[in-house]
Amino acid sequence: MGWWRDEYPRAALKDVKGGIKARSKRGPFGENWWARRWVEAMELFHDGARLGRGRSYARRGQVISIDIERGNVSSEVQGSRPTPYDVSISVQTLPVGDWEKVVTELTDNPFLAAKLLAGDMPEEVEHVFAQAGVSLLPTRLSELDADCSCPDWGDPCKHIAAVYYLLAEQFDQDPFLLFRLRGIERDEFDAALGDVEIEPDAETVYTPEPLTQDPSRYWGEQPMADDLADAARVPALTAALAKQAGHFPFWRGNEPFLEALEGTYTLASGVGMRIVAGDTLSRRSNAETKDR
Repeated sequence: MGWWRDEYPRAALKDVKGGIKARSKRGPFGENWWARRWVEAMELFHDGARLGRGRSYARRGQVISIDIERGNVSSEVQGSRPTPYDVSISVQTLPVGDWEKVVTELTDNPFLAAKLLAGDMPEEVEHVFAQAGVSLLPTRLSELDADCSCPDWGDPCKHIAAVYYLLAEQFDQDPFLLFRLRGIERDEFDAALGDVEIEPDAETVYTPEPLTQDPSRYWGEQPMADDLADAARVPALTAALAKQAGHFPFWRGNEPFLEALEGTYTLASGVGMRIVAGDTLSRRSNAETKDR
């Protein structure tokens, strides 16, 4: 008889009501570059067969909860026994000095710093970490320490593996959870970036006009400026305010919240530009007709 629990006859899994089901129904986990890097690291560090069973657990919804803190993930996973198993995953955090080096590197790339402040996570971030001599993602198995209350001594057991994969989807929705896991909260990182001098693009600067005190002017239709079409621009960063606010915690859509919102913003921008261009062209055409 073998030593591992996996070699014993497998009992039926207990169904979980309200479990965290993976959005990935088949194929790879992780839609964005940072989530894919996390999965690649886990698959490099661990045995493929056990990870396969973890993927099945994740897709079935056996993971009850996931709580991400600085340097630690705690989770409950339902197996075949009545009581869920407790999973704990520790990830080595980056020292404060290393985060300071990352911020220093960003002083040479203010446009990238601006994107991070707006909630975007461009792939160039990896290069910034490398230039600072650190890595955003764990690069060695020694940076991870996982434990499960189940009797399987494997590394990882299927319960830990399920949490690994669901973490990738958590990171997909909010990449700054990865920052938290590596030792820094988003507001702390944003505060550190506050010292970075960011020169705005002159074409994207918008200075709002003061609100009128006349209600009829505020609500009434005002004549459109002739050069409105020339002044209108599609913003370089889509859904900037939403990205700065972060992931919506109660989102249950089939795709990450910010990605779904980006599509809406993109469509709205296109429609808005067409309306502005069309109205302007129509008005100019009418004016030319009158002149004739």
